[in-house]
Amino acid sequence: MKITVINGTEKHGVTYRLKEIFLEQFREKSDIREFYLPKDCPAFCSGCANCVIKGEHICKDAEYIKKITSSLLESDLIVMTSPVYVMHATGSMKALLDHLAYLWMPHRPAPEMFTKRAVIITQCLGAGAKSAAKDIKHSLSWWGISRITVFTGKLMGDIVWEGLSEKKRLELTKKINHLSDRFFHINYEKPSRVNAITRIKFLFCRKLQKALHESDPDYLDGKYWAKMGWLGKARPWRA
Repeated sequence: MKITVINGTEKHGVTYRLKEIFLEQFREKSDIREFYLPKDCPAFCSGCANCVIKGEHICKDAEYIKKITSSLLESDLIVMTSPVYVMHATGSMKALLDHLAYLWMPHRPAPEMFTKRAVIITQCLGAGAKSAAKDIKHSLSWWGISRITVFTGKLMGDIVWEGLSEKKRLELTKKINHLSDRFFHINYEKPSRVNAITRIKFLFCRKLQKALHESDPDYLDGKYWAKMGWLGKARPWRA
């Protein structure tokens, strides 16, 4: 199987350790490709909207984004990690998600995304883990992914792994291993189920794109939906 990991920071802290524990049993039999932010996506989205209006290849940072999106689309499992920075995901993670706006359902979602599975790993000192995970989950869900599992590690004493009490390290290790076991025993040859919320979002966007395509046949998003057959009876989660 193929796994793509997006690390929201280059720092090897608690989030990194949790991610390493999660991946441990996958490493022998899986093809794992990791990206570290901001190294692998060093520039912020400028908000030019060229990716949406003219095509993602027009983006000034296309050389970085193409490598990441290609890996995401080829993967069976997506793992997104981010420690909490001021109650949210890291700025580098947000910058990447902004670059991938064109993959949102109101624009040009990739059919491969609808049957994928994803794991979000985050942790914080005190509060903020849920809001940080929500930052990432929001984008993943609008890419079309239904099966998104969140792991939030709440720390109270230290933000360094070695500084945690043995009891806390064992507690976090046990929880992340349990999550790893769940995903390790999934049959990835069987596509993930597309839930009702994702289907409703898709149908709402289909209605929007149908109207836009009728009013302007050259509009990029509408042309894409028409080409995929989604303005008719075709659906991205059907073979």
